[in-house]
Amino acid sequence: MWARIIFPLLFTIFVLPQLPQARDDFSRQPAGQVILTRHDRSDSDPQQVHISLLGSDHIRVSWITDDRQAPSIVEYGTESGRFDVKARGVHTSYTYFQYSSGKIHHVKIGPLEPDTTYFYRCGESGPEFSFKTPPSTFPIEFVVVGDLGQTDWTASTLAHVDGQDYDVFLLPGDLSYANGHQPLWDSFGRLVEPSASRRPWMVTQGNHDIEILPNHPKGFVSYNSRWPMPYEESGSTSNLYYSFEVAGTHIIMLGSYTHFDVDSAQYKWLEADLARVDRNKTPWILVLLHAPWYNTNTAHQGEGESMRQSMEELLYKARVDVVFAGHVHAYERFTRVYDNEKDICGPVYITIGDGGNREGLALDYEEPVSPLSLYREPSFGHGRFRILNETHAFWSWHRNNDADAIVADDVWFESLSTSKACWDTVDEQVSSSFSKDEL
Repeated sequence: MWARIIFPLLFTIFVLPQLPQARDDFSRQPAGQVILTRHDRSDSDPQQVHISLLGSDHIRVSWITDDRQAPSIVEYGTESGRFDVKARGVHTSYTYFQYSSGKIHHVKIGPLEPDTTYFYRCGESGPEFSFKTPPSTFPIEFVVVGDLGQTDWTASTLAHVDGQDYDVFLLPGDLSYANGHQPLWDSFGRLVEPSASRRPWMVTQGNHDIEILPNHPKGFVSYNSRWPMPYEESGSTSNLYYSFEVAGTHIIMLGSYTHFDVDSAQYKWLEADLARVDRNKTPWILVLLHAPWYNTNTAHQGEGESMRQSMEELLYKARVDVVFAGHVHAYERFTRVYDNEKDICGPVYITIGDGGNREGLALDYEEPVSPLSLYREPSFGHGRFRILNETHAFWSWHRNNDADAIVADDVWFESLSTSKACWDTVDEQVSSSFSKDEL
C-alpha cells in the first residue's frame, strides 16, 4: 500500500518540477513546410539507418544503399571504433511504377546485453552509429508519436524527443506521408535516421502508408520493404500486426487497414496472443493502432468504429491498460472506457496523431464535451509513458511550443494487473465482460 503512495509522490517531487509547464497564451501553429533531405553519402555508404527490436535480446538493423553490390553486414561492439562481432543479413528491393528502390538491407544482431550501448557500422563502410538497448526490468520509458510526416514541425518534435532520454519509440501509423511519391520515403528515412539509429523504433501502419492505386493494387509495398517488424516472432503472418515484449511490458501493434472482423486472421491472432500473456511476467499491456476507436474531434469521426465493435471486447477482457491511436491530428485523452461508457476496468484511450504531418492540425471538437474525454487539444507534440514498476506508470504529453516541449497534460496510471476487483469480475464472467481505475 505504501508503495502506491510513495512512488507517485517521489516522482512528482523530483521530476515534475524539472519539466516546462503549459502556459495559457499558447497559439496553435499552421501546418509546417515539407522537409526534403538530401543524400550526401557515397553510393556504398549506408543511409536511412534505423533499428527495431527482434525478440528478447536481438536488434534488426536496417539501411539502404544505392550500390547494389554493398554487403548486408553489420559490425558491432561495446567500444567505439572496435567492432568485435560481425553479422550477415538479407536484402530486398522493390519497384513502384517508374521508381526503383535502392538495396534495402536488414541484419539481425545479437544476443545483446540489456541497457548497454553498442557501436556499429553498416556494410563495412561509412560512419559509425551507436544505440542503447532497452533495460530488462523497470523502469522503462516509451516515447509515443503518431502521424509523424516530414515537416519542420516533425523536426521540432524529434528535437524535443531527443532532448530527453528514453528507451523505445512507438509510432501508431502514418510514417513518411509519401502517398505514393517514393522519393519521400527516402527523404523521411534520412530525416529520422539520427533518432531511429539510436533507439529502437516500433511502428504500425496508417492510411498514408497503404499506397494502393488502380495500376498498383498491392498495398504497403514500401512500408513492408523498408520497415519490417517482428511479426513472425509473435506468431503473426503479417507485418501489419504483431506483438513484442520488453521490460515487463507486452505491446500489441494492430492493423487498422487490414481485415479485423471476427473471422479474420488478425482477430484470431489477437485472441491467441492475448491468451498467451502472463501478467506476472508482463504486468503492463499497451496497444497501438491507427484509426482511434474513441474520438470527439470532428475529423475522422467513426472511422475506427467497425474495428472497435470487432475487437474491443478482446482488449477489455484481457485488461489492456492503454490504447494509443493516431490518424486525428490532435491530442486527446479519455478516461477508462468500455463500449462507450466509463468503466474502471477498460483501457485508457489516447489519441496522439500530432507528430508534425503536412496536413496540419484537426482544430475542431464536438460540443458539448463528452464526459469520457478528459483532455483534448489540437497541437503538435509527443507523449512519454514511463513505467516505474509493476504497478505504476506516468504519462505526460509534451506540446511543441517554440524552443520548449511544454508539458500540457499528465496523469498517473495504475496497472489493471493489480486490480483485484477487475480480475474478480473476469472470474465471475468467464465468457462476458469486466472492471479498474486510472490515477
